[in-house]
Amino acid sequence: MKISLKSHINTLLFVCLSIFYVQSSIAQEIEKQDIHQNLEKWHKAASDANFSEYFGLMTNTSIFIGTDPTENWSYEEFKTFAKPYFDKGKAWSFTTLERNIFISKGNKVAWFDELLDTQMGICRGSGVVIIEDGMWKIQHYVLSIAIPNENVKEITALKKAFDTNLMTKLRAKK
Repeated sequence: MKISLKSHINTLLFVCLSIFYVQSSIAQEIEKQDIHQNLEKWHKAASDANFSEYFGLMTNTSIFIGTDPTENWSYEEFKTFAKPYFDKGKAWSFTTLERNIFISKGNKVAWFDELLDTQMGICRGSGVVIIEDGMWKIQHYVLSIAIPNENVKEITALKKAFDTNLMTKLRAKK
């Protein structure tokens, strides 16, 4: 049986592409594991009231959006808000229940969503992490209280006065 040069080249190309794909997949899994570990360290640092480690896992230009609609903090604003909690010896304690991590091509930016067991019940966190100083750091984080659909109507009624007041203030700023 005669095998052509073109057949050998196609086979070699297939093998090379397969190796590249496997290496790329392995690299992304390693990056996801690093991101997961850093997020776990971040949550643990809050539970342990380790202020420097907690904020060391965020970029200096990060944004933290909390559960209250007025909580949209820059890095420095969030540090100021959080410091008294950390000074008391325990900030907050979030335990991961579930997490999904997605990485961009080039492995420089990633985003994630997570379900957390917190003192507020189940919360959802989501965010963006970037490579800074050779490690994955939080650039943007959003924390929200997860409300079951069957409770939305009563929660909406409960917060109606607050929301109306805040919307009036925000519209007046425009």
